Amino acid sequence: MTIPSKKEIRDRIFKISSIVAMCILTITSTPAQKKESSVPFKKISPDLFGLFFEDINYAADGGLYAELVQNRSFEYSPSSKREWTPLTSWQYITPGYSYGSIRVETTSPVHPNNPHYVVLEVEHVGSEEKHTGPSGVGIKNTGFDGITIREGNTYHFSLFARQLTAEPIALSVSLQTPKGKILTEGSVRTSSRDWKKYTASLIASASHDTVSLVVMATTQGTLALDMISLFPERTFKNRPNGLRPDLAQALADMKPAFIRFPGGCLVHGDGLGNRYRWKNTIGPIEQRVEQRNLWGYQQTLGLGYYEYFQFCEDIGAKPLPVLPAAVSCQNSGGTWRIGGTGQRALPLEDMTEYIQEVLDLIEWANGAVTTVWGAKRAAAGHPSPFHLQYIGIGNEDKITPEFEERFQLIFDAVKAKHPEITVIGTSGPFPDGDDFTKGWKYADQHRVPVIDEHYYKEPDWMLKNLHRYDTYDRGKSKVYLGEYASWGNKMKNAISEAAYMIGLERNGDVVSMASYAPLFAKKEHTQWTTDMIFFDNTRICLTPNYHVQKMFSLNRGEVYFDQVITLHPGDSTLAASCVQNSQTGEVILKLVNAGSTSSVMKVNLAPFKKMNPIAEQVVLAAPADAENTLDKPDEITPVHTSFKVSHSFDYTTPPMSLTVIRIKTK
Repeated sequence: MTIPSKKEIRDRIFKISSIVAMCILTITSTPAQKKESSVPFKKISPDLFGLFFEDINYAADGGLYAELVQNRSFEYSPSSKREWTPLTSWQYITPGYSYGSIRVETTSPVHPNNPHYVVLEVEHVGSEEKHTGPSGVGIKNTGFDGITIREGNTYHFSLFARQLTAEPIALSVSLQTPKGKILTEGSVRTSSRDWKKYTASLIASASHDTVSLVVMATTQGTLALDMISLFPERTFKNRPNGLRPDLAQALADMKPAFIRFPGGCLVHGDGLGNRYRWKNTIGPIEQRVEQRNLWGYQQTLGLGYYEYFQFCEDIGAKPLPVLPAAVSCQNSGGTWRIGGTGQRALPLEDMTEYIQEVLDLIEWANGAVTTVWGAKRAAAGHPSPFHLQYIGIGNEDKITPEFEERFQLIFDAVKAKHPEITVIGTSGPFPDGDDFTKGWKYADQHRVPVIDEHYYKEPDWMLKNLHRYDTYDRGKSKVYLGEYASWGNKMKNAISEAAYMIGLERNGDVVSMASYAPLFAKKEHTQWTTDMIFFDNTRICLTPNYHVQKMFSLNRGEVYFDQVITLHPGDSTLAASCVQNSQTGEVILKLVNAGSTSSVMKVNLAPFKKMNPIAEQVVLAAPADAENTLDKPDEITPVHTSFKVSHSFDYTTPPMSLTVIRIKTK
């Protein structure tokens, strides 16, 4: 007998409570009451609102991933950016009139997956300079737009080193201001002619936003260096190789039902050789395979599948990994600029091996420690399974015969070996058109459980399509709206999205999941103009779009009630929903006014008995063109108050607003 995990127990309780809530509503409503109130209800997906993460706009390296050193393993190259070399972000230094040499080699690396490393040859160590620290031959890293440290905080330094001469070599490690002032210093001493990891802990004596990491050989000799890393001790939940805490906490605060990763177009990559391969992202970081990012920079993959799954578990979200469908992005090579297709398909003779890669992921996530891949998960520090439920296959792919053939091979293999896994297909990058039609036709013919729709539109499109999913066939595939946004971060964008999300909630029986995209954008490193959270090294800006997503995510329900809220007929700027949380019994109203004037909505709560008259009210309201910025991040924030409710009342919604009213029932 297998003892269920806490998460499995919670899931079972959740399902039972949903069924009980439906039964209670059916039993306690007499036929006369049903006829009088005429309030239809339906069960909606408990996984409706989640998050989408893709390493675009420097969202991972230099962002959510807390590593402070850029190009830590000297793997940058012109294939990512033309001006990049293995020494990008590094400066060769010889203070105190020291001299020597530096070169990049590949002959005997730490690991074949990490081929480049630096060799320092120290011929002469000069005299110590005043106020600039020790003399020697070394390198300096400026991080991602500077390294930010805070007084009293500890920073964990590590590197791999190998002596190329007989005698040990002393290394000074320091964090210095642009003027050379040392704010913390440590030392290590090599002890082997084989690659060995060395560590030091540095405590900042002062706060500074743009320090550099200086690694200096202070005795003569020749040595090789690689994987030079600096991590703040204070990561999210203090996990090693962890996440930047303020960015991670902003996501945790949303309590998402799921997190999709690692993309996005990043998944199928810029050509077959650039596909995102999950096995390259697990294990010790010095053994991971860095690669060019589809969005024009480098991925260390230090934030890899293990870290994604761990973060999902940490915040109570279901993991939703998306794997390539054995084809590359149709925009490979920048072909979107010329209207062509750069999609390339994996040769059929290679599909058996690739299908096994997909199956191995399921074993890695869910398998017992006695399995091959379950043992690798356990070796990384997680013997219990991750309870994987969903896998996406493909992302916005052009629906070609080559795609369909390869998707079918993967789909059939997963369904045969792991019928417990829900496979999510794709319908291309647009809400209509050739790929959309072909994607849905294929899903209907082959009974794909869930189809991933993507689209980015103007606010007016959102308001004109509030009823898009009302007419979807409930007998066909469910919908995962995996990427959507209204092309902007002003209040009018966020509220148009809120109105659209009412339609998602109203159709939560067919729209099973939805996630806004993209998630993060770093200042001065943005490839996409509309994003949920903007940040630099010290600040974050939660956009109105973020606040809307959070208000919906925190106020999910599993039962939807129609005809509770009456709107002015024919006004496409108004939307409203009523749901009930089956765990707490709370009734939750969401009222959206995307218009320029106030509007009255009539609320009839007669079907709900024994309500607490004092409800929680959250209002997000601002002028249409208002927005939050890094300099003024709190211009638009939700306002929390109490509100007195009765079984029937009129509610005046402010212009350009989202209101949530949460009512306790006894």
